[in-house]
Amino acid sequence: MHNAANVYARVAKTGQAPREIEASVLLNAASRLQLIHDSWTDKQAELDAALTYNRKIWTVLSSAVAEDSNPLPLPVKQNIVSLALFIFNRTITVLAEPAPEKLKILISINREIAAGLRGSSAAVPAVQAA
Repeated sequence: MHNAANVYARVAKTGQAPREIEASVLLNAASRLQLIHDSWTDKQAELDAALTYNRKIWTVLSSAVAEDSNPLPLPVKQNIVSLALFIFNRTITVLAEPAPEKLKILISINREIAAGLRGSSAAVPAVQAA
């Protein structure tokens, strides 16, 4: 989790609001995955590092919302933890049988959650098996 935490800390130093920091980190992970998706032949070697980074971000997010002191409503907390579990399972699936199309849902979830954190979207996407 060290790399994801470092990125989070660097972004935090910019004076951004916590939601903006979280959105930026999620978009960074989405961009890394998108680059691999778009240049699969040339970038597939970066897949493990990008998936690890994304998983670490979601570990931090899910841990933060699971804390009793987190003020989010219980249904929102449950949705975020469910998304994290989906992402963890999807990561294992991608690592077991790598394919660029399997990255699309991870990219989409990160972008949608980032948009919601920035106020660009009112709803958190439902987890769907893909």
